Amino acid sequence: MKKICVFCGSSAGKSKAYIEMANDVADLLVEQDHGLVYGGASIGVMGAMADKVLKKNGEVWGVMPQSLVDWEVAHEGLTKFEVVDSMHARKEVMYNWSDAFVALPGGFGTLDELCEILTWAQLKYHEKPCFLLNFNGFFDHLIKHFQHINKEGFLSDEHLELITIVDSIEELSVELEKSFA
Repeated sequence: MKKICVFCGSSAGKSKAYIEMANDVADLLVEQDHGLVYGGASIGVMGAMADKVLKKNGEVWGVMPQSLVDWEVAHEGLTKFEVVDSMHARKEVMYNWSDAFVALPGGFGTLDELCEILTWAQLKYHEKPCFLLNFNGFFDHLIKHFQHINKEGFLSDEHLELITIVDSIEELSVELEKSFA
């Protein structure tokens, strides 16, 4: 079993489509016999995805700083749940547990996690696959900005290719299978 770290929102977003997407990603992970590694929340896109993986008898590993546990947003009933002392420690544990990374729609936290894991790949700290699910064009502007950074000489072609952009759950499925073939 490969463990896929998913970065996504602790909010549900304004459209029900985000929760439906989270459920579809959960289905994909279970169907491909992958475990879910995530930020450990019981709310938003994060919570919906974890709930669905668990409902389908999949495995879920969550990591959360004590300060967020104190806000009572921690998910109970995960396969493994680890409380850490900082967001930095959270990302390190998530990285260590994971074989690949997928970013779904989310806010600053999601962008922070995505950019840090890409920076680690750029610095050759890892060679784990990194994916961006551009669900309903959610990341169109970010993708254009990445291309702009490349065009302006701040990001090489090689480093731009560290992230695989997919536009659908079906594309993500194919790319995950290729990564672990």
